[in-house]
Formats: sequence, structure tokens, C-alpha cells
Amino acid sequence: MRLSLLDRTRTRVGEPDSAAVRGTVERARRAEELGFHRFWVAEHHAVPGIGSGAPTVLMAAVAAATSRIRVGSGGVMLPNHRPLVVAEQVGVLAALHPGRIDLGVGRSLGFAPPVRRALQARDSFSEDLEELRAYLDGTAPITARPQLDEPVPLFVLATGKGLAVAGELGLPVVVGGPVLDDAGALADYRARGGPSVIVSVDVLVGDPVLALPEAWALAAARTTGEFPPLEPPDPDRPLTDRQRTTVENALARTIVGEADSVRAQLADLVARTGADELLLTSSTWDRAALARSDAALSTLLR
Repeated sequence: MRLSLLDRTRTRVGEPDSAAVRGTVERARRAEELGFHRFWVAEHHAVPGIGSGAPTVLMAAVAAATSRIRVGSGGVMLPNHRPLVVAEQVGVLAALHPGRIDLGVGRSLGFAPPVRRALQARDSFSEDLEELRAYLDGTAPITARPQLDEPVPLFVLATGKGLAVAGELGLPVVVGGPVLDDAGALADYRARGGPSVIVSVDVLVGDPVLALPEAWALAAARTTGEFPPLEPPDPDRPLTDRQRTTVENALARTIVGEADSVRAQLADLVARTGADELLLTSSTWDRAALARSDAALSTLLR
């Protein structure tokens, strides 16, 4: 089973955003040493809890700081970009780091209306995806340069509708959240010709309290409209009923605990979903604890 990491460049209270960006690059170096298959970065705009909105720029820094691990995006949000520009950006990366660059794309719009206006986001995902694929495989009316010997692998971050589109186009998908419990949607994707499924899941090896900062951030976002930086875990934090429910649901979706328990839960997840690869999206306030978790995760399912 291939194990990979998705790092969202999470900010932390009391730190500048630049610390989060540097932390992502340093984590990628460790991930390569630990033997992870891929290291992917994300795209979020004007979100206090996320330090980077430029995945291809961050991919360049990660690829330059490593030498073997595959580097990619989880993902580039196509509504915010012109397909030709995306193809050109990843083409430059692939020319500099041949055989190591992946392109994961999604359809999420900006977090809030002002962000969507600033991005001039548009919702034409299916058309943009087909156009992007044509640039990557060299079948478009114009040639995206640099022209590559082999196209950059394309992945779709998919929900129900995205699964169907990806299946029709024969593209691999990355799925997480409620889709993991929808066996029918995954079966339909495969029936349409979908070649492979990467399952994204929140995982931490260690004390379950490590999962609290991310769960609290999600609860804050749901009630204040702003996704905040990570804070130290506080089991006694006063919560509204709505926040408590959100925290409990987030913790229920997170695999966290000792290594043997985590291994068993991941094995069950693979059996249920038929996953070809696991993309682990762990984050927590304590960077040292996160590094220890990554080290423990690298030994699982091998």
C-alpha cells in the first residue's frame, strides 16, 4: 500500500504565515527520508489558518528541497485558473524535476464571496478539466510549453458529481469525507472506467488529544465563518452545542491513537473502499508530535 502526505500549510497562533510555509518544505524533506510516495500541497485563499494559496509555487520549493519523492497539488482549484496557465506551470516543474510532478485538481470555489470576486472564479469544471487534459497530453489546438516527453499525471479531487466526470474521462481520483461511505458512488466510478482511487483521510499516531486543534478550527469556521490558525489543544474549552457537535463529528472522522489501532483502522478503510493508495492529511498544533506521527505512519501497511 502506497502512503502519501497532504500538507495544507496550517498556520499556528503566535507564528507568522511564513513559518507555516517553511514548515511545509521541512516536512517534505522528512517525508522523503521516511519513504512516503508523494507529498502534496493545497490551495486556499485568504484563509487565516492556511499559509499558502499558490500550490504550484510551493510545489516548486518542495521539489527543489527534495530529490526523489513525488510532488503534487491536492489540489489546484480549476475555477480560479485558466487551464493553459496551469498546464504551463506544471510543465515547467516537470521539466525541472522529470518523473516527480503530479497535478491534482478540484472544483472548489473561494471560501467567501469577496474571495470568489477577487479570484474571478467561474464554475465550468468539466469543460476546464477536459481542456487542461488536452494541454497535458498534447491534443489541444495549441501546445503548452515546455513540451514534455511524458504528460504530467492528472488526478481529480472528487465528490459524487466529480467521480462521474473523472470516471468518464478515465482519470484517477482522490476521495475523502462522506464519499468514503458511499460504496455505490465508488462502484459507479469504476464501472465508468475509473482507473484508481486514492483515499484521503485525517490520521495521527499518538495521544488522541492531538486531533483537537484541527477539530476546534473546523468548529470555529462553521460558527464564525473564518477558518483559524491552530491553537494548543484544550479539552476544557467552552463550546456551544453546535461547536461541540462539529468537534465530535470531526474527531469521529479522524483516525488517531496508538500505531496498532491506527494500522487496523487503515486496513479496514482500504478493505471498504478498495483504495489503491492512502493520502494522509494529518495536522496538529505540536510540530514535534506531528513529526513523530509521520515517522510512525511511514511504517504502517508495509
